[in-house]
Amino acid sequence: MNDPRNVIDSYKGVPHEEIVADLDAHGSALEIAVDNVERDFNMGTIVRSANAFGVRHVHVVGRRQWNKRGAMMTDKYLHVHYHATVSEFMTAIAGKTLVAVDNVDGSLPLERAELPVNAVLLFGAEGPGIRQELLEKAEKTVKIQQYGSTRSLNVGVAAGIVMYEWTRRNRCK
Repeated sequence: MNDPRNVIDSYKGVPHEEIVADLDAHGSALEIAVDNVERDFNMGTIVRSANAFGVRHVHVVGRRQWNKRGAMMTDKYLHVHYHATVSEFMTAIAGKTLVAVDNVDGSLPLERAELPVNAVLLFGAEGPGIRQELLEKAEKTVKIQQYGSTRSLNVGVAAGIVMYEWTRRNRCK
């Protein structure tokens, strides 16, 4: 089958709607959120990684505009929800555990932090991170320990690491 889409072999030739339905039926409980206060080019990478780890819902808090090119069309296979305000976002994720990922004071090292099944992992923009208003709403904030001279990882890379760790702990048992 000559299907130009970047999908796994079992989805080659399958209509888009059927792929989404199958992913919804077998997807991950994990949800992702991005504090989109500025047009960060890493967001496409975060969305592409979310798709790879079976995430079904991505929440965008703030600006609706983001770099979809980096997602390589993977956003078409999951559900992207836009929230203009923090309050609107918090209402949408009610009953889930918000876990911020940022290397601010008081952050727990990822390897020692609990990552619950019903988590919403929150990422910020490259540079400013997650705004204080959202950090205060998180049940906990985790960080990836740094062992070199740099203070932080690229947010797209950090998101992939934390999604992998959530998957390792909660899906791969």
